Amino acid sequence: VEENQNHFNVVIVGAGISGIGAGYNLQKKCPHKSFVIFEGRENFGGTWDLFRYPGIRSDSDMHTMGFRFKPWVDKKMIADGPSILNYLEETISENNLGNKIRYQHKVLSSSWSSSNSRWNLEVNNEKTGNSESFTCNFLMLCGGYYNYDEGYTPHFDGQEQFNGQIVHPQKWTEDIDYKNKKVVVIGSGATAVTMVPAMAKEVEHITM
Repeated sequence: VEENQNHFNVVIVGAGISGIGAGYNLQKKCPHKSFVIFEGRENFGGTWDLFRYPGIRSDSDMHTMGFRFKPWVDKKMIADGPSILNYLEETISENNLGNKIRYQHKVLSSSWSSSNSRWNLEVNNEKTGNSESFTCNFLMLCGGYYNYDEGYTPHFDGQEQFNGQIVHPQKWTEDIDYKNKKVVVIGSGATAVTMVPAMAKEVEHITM
């Protein structure tokens, strides 16, 4: 372990399912290596904490997507978002990973120094607004492929004349009221396929 408090053997970016799994394995298999998990948001879970739209669930069965070291024991193999988030919370608690996660620490840049054989990281501490410098020997990027700040939102001709509410699933909030309304869901991917059946129970009409 290095004496420099801003140097780690390993830096993990992201406290979602991949980052938590990486942290467990580092702690278990490399107990003498120092590591930290930088998470830009205020909570762990990544996708499973950010997305709150109706019907959110896994696309794969949790026996496959879950951790080998913590078998999935819930009756539902295709799990809903809150169940997955609870599973991750248990994993963090059972393995004392909480003190390894630094929330609201967003990695802004990384560059490799061949002369020092280290990664140089610029990390924004969003609690203080200050930028901090860190170094590490090994960098693990576990942030997924979503833009968590702003999901892709295409522009549709004439949408300015639409008097209803336009909502991106990534920005779904609990106060959105769709009961007894006519709803159109644009797209037919995994998000749409999970949203439509969940919303159909309460809307007047829904079209995908």
